[in-house]
Amino acid sequence: MLQNNPELKSKIDQLWNKFWSGGISNPLTAIEQITYLLFMKRLDELDQKKQADADWTGEPYTAKFDGPWIPPEYRNQEKPEQYAVEKRSLRWSEFKRMQAEDMLQHVQTKVFPFLKDLNGTESSFTRHMKNAVFIIPKPALLVEAVKTIDEIFEVMEQDSQEKGQAFQDIQGDVYEMLLSEIATAGKNGQFRTPRHIIKLMTELVRPQLGHRIGDPACGSGGFLLGAYQYIVTQLAIKAGTNDLKPDEDGFVRTSVAAAFDEKRQAILQASLFGYDIDATMVRLGLMNLMMHGIDEPNIDYKDTLSKSYLEESEYDIVMANPPFTGSIDKGDINENLTLATTKTELLFVENIYRLLKKGGTACVIVPQGVLFGSGKAFKDLREKLVTRCDLKAVITMPSGVFKPYAGVSTAILLFTKVWGVGDDKAAKDKPATEKVWFYEMQADGYSLDDKRSKQEGYGDLQDIVDRFHARNPETDIDRTAKWFCVARGDIEAEGYDLSLSRYKKDVFEEVAYELPAVILERLLQEEVGNVDEAELKKIQNGIVRELLELREMIG
Repeated sequence: MLQNNPELKSKIDQLWNKFWSGGISNPLTAIEQITYLLFMKRLDELDQKKQADADWTGEPYTAKFDGPWIPPEYRNQEKPEQYAVEKRSLRWSEFKRMQAEDMLQHVQTKVFPFLKDLNGTESSFTRHMKNAVFIIPKPALLVEAVKTIDEIFEVMEQDSQEKGQAFQDIQGDVYEMLLSEIATAGKNGQFRTPRHIIKLMTELVRPQLGHRIGDPACGSGGFLLGAYQYIVTQLAIKAGTNDLKPDEDGFVRTSVAAAFDEKRQAILQASLFGYDIDATMVRLGLMNLMMHGIDEPNIDYKDTLSKSYLEESEYDIVMANPPFTGSIDKGDINENLTLATTKTELLFVENIYRLLKKGGTACVIVPQGVLFGSGKAFKDLREKLVTRCDLKAVITMPSGVFKPYAGVSTAILLFTKVWGVGDDKAAKDKPATEKVWFYEMQADGYSLDDKRSKQEGYGDLQDIVDRFHARNPETDIDRTAKWFCVARGDIEAEGYDLSLSRYKKDVFEEVAYELPAVILERLLQEEVGNVDEAELKKIQNGIVRELLELREMIG
C-alpha cells in the first residue's frame, strides 16, 4: 500500500507539483491529463508483454501497435491510406525519446486521438472520450511528466517484486491516490467515498459472481471497483490462494486471481453498471476500472433521477453514495418516484429501492438528516424502508469521515427489498422489517481532521463487519452498547425515526465529591503551606483572601 511506500508517494507528489507549476492547478483537470499519460504508458507495456507471451507460447496475438492507423476523420476520404500513421510511433517507448516540441505535437495530434479511438467507434470508452481534450500546454511539462511516470512505474515494479503485491493492485493504489487529490466537493454535493468505507460496505453486502451490481451515482467508480475486487478476492481464496494479507484497514483484497479465467471475467464485467451526470467523472470512472483490469466497463452518462432513465427492478446489489444537498428540476423528476420532494438525498434512496430486484440488497450512504428529518418526504421514505424493505442496519459514522471534502455527519443504510410496486396491500399487512440493527461507529482507523492520517489499528471497521454478520436480535438488546437491535414497533412509535440517539440509552456514573470545606482547606494548604492561623489572617490579597472569605461563608 502507498502508506508503506514513501518513495512512491513522493513521486506522485512530484507529479502533482509539476502540473501545478506548469499551469494546470485544477485537481480534476490534472487527474484527467495524468490518467491519459498513465494509459499511454500502461497500454504500451501490456501490449509488449502480451506479444512476448504469444511468442513464447506460440499463441496468435495481434499487437495494438502493429500496422497503420487511420484517424476517424479521414476514414471516409477517397484515399484514406494517405493519412495513415504507423502505430509503432504511437508507443510510449517510442515517443518518449522525441525532442520536447516534437513530442508535444505528436502526442496531441496522433497519440491522444489514437487513445480515444482505442476500443473502436462503438465502445462506451470511445463514445465518452469523444469530447476529451489533451491540454498539457508546455513541451517541458510533458517531458517532465513522462519522465516522472516512468520513475513511478519503476518503483511500482520493484515494489511488486519485493513485496509480492500484484502490479495491477499497486497500479490501482496509485490511481486511488491520484483520485484522493480531488479535495473539493462537486457542485451538487458529491463527495469521493473513502476506499476503506467502500470496502466496509462491500463486506456487509458480500456480492457474488453473477450478481447484477449497480451504482446510480457512480462518480469515479469506487463502489463498482470495490465489488469487483471483493468477488475476485473470494475467487482467489476459493482457488487456494493463501498468501493474501490484510491491508492497512484489515481487509483482504486483490485484483488478480488464479481462478479468474476469461469466462468468469466476462460474467463479472457484464455485471457492473454505473451512471453519473458529470461527464468528467464518467471518463475517470471508465479509466479507473480499466486501470484495474476491467477492459470494457459499463459506465454511462445519465441522470438516473430523470424521466429518461427507465430501469426498474434490475439489480441484485446497489451500492452508492448519492449526492447530498442537491436538488433536481421538479418537472424532470422520474414519474415513478413518489416522494413529494426535489431533495436528491431522498430521491436517490427511493430510486435505489426501485432499481432493486425483489430480494436485492442495497448499501447506501446518506446524511444523518435523512434518519430524523421531520418533513413529510423524510418520514415517507423511512416508512417505505421499514415496511417495504427488510431494513437490516443503520450504521452512523463520525462527521470527520468525509473530510477534507465536508464535515457532514453520515450514516450507512443496509436494506433488502421485499415488497415491490403493486405490493401495497402486502406491505401494509406484513411490514418487512422485524428489527433494525444499529451501530455507532466512533472511529474508522483514520484521524477525523482534514489530514485524515492513518491511525494505529482499524478503528471500528472490522468490529462492524464481525458483529453485523453475527448479529442476534434476541441478545443484541443492550441499548447502552455501541450496537443493539430495535424492534419495528418501537420505530413505528417514534414516527419511523431512525436516528441512533433516539434509541440509545446513556449511562450515568455516580461521582462522589469531597465536601466544600475539605476542598477549600486543601486549596489553602496548596497556596500557603504550613502558615499558622494568625499569619494566615494577615494575608489579605489575591486568591488566599478569596478562599478565606469562602471558608467563612460556608462555616
